Amino acid sequence: QVQLVESGGGLVQPGGSLRVSCSASGLTFNENTMGWFRQAPGKEREFVAAISWSGSSTWYADSVKGRFTISRDNAKNTVYLQMTSLKIEDTAVYYCAGGHFIPRAITVRRLNEYGSWGQGTQVTVSS
Repeated sequence: QVQLVESGGGLVQPGGSLRVSCSASGLTFNENTMGWFRQAPGKEREFVAAISWSGSSTWYADSVKGRFTISRDNAKNTVYLQMTSLKIEDTAVYYCAGGHFIPRAITVRRLNEYGSWGQGTQVTVSS
C-alpha cells in the first residue's frame, strides 16, 4: 500500500522560512516524479513544485519561483520543500504527490498525472 506522509507544517511569520517533508513507502520512490501542490480555503488545488526521479530537473509555479526549493533524497524515500520569504498568500494545506510518468513542464502541473497523494500539512503564514 502506497503511503505519502507530510510533516513540518506550522505557523510562521511573513518573511520567515519553513521546510516541509514527505516520506514515501509502498512505491518505487526513485522511479517516481514527485510534486508539491497546495490548496487554500475556497480555492482549487494548485501546482507548487515538482522534481524528476533523479533530482536533476525541477519545475516551479511562477508564484514561488526563487523562494521555494524542492529536493529529494532517494536513499531516504523523502522529498522536501524548503520555503523562504513566505507570504500570507502562501497559507494553504500542502500536499505531496507521486507519479510514474515522464516529467515535462506541462505534465508535472497536472493533478491527474499523480497517482499517489498524501493527507496534507497545514502551512499558515501570519503575523
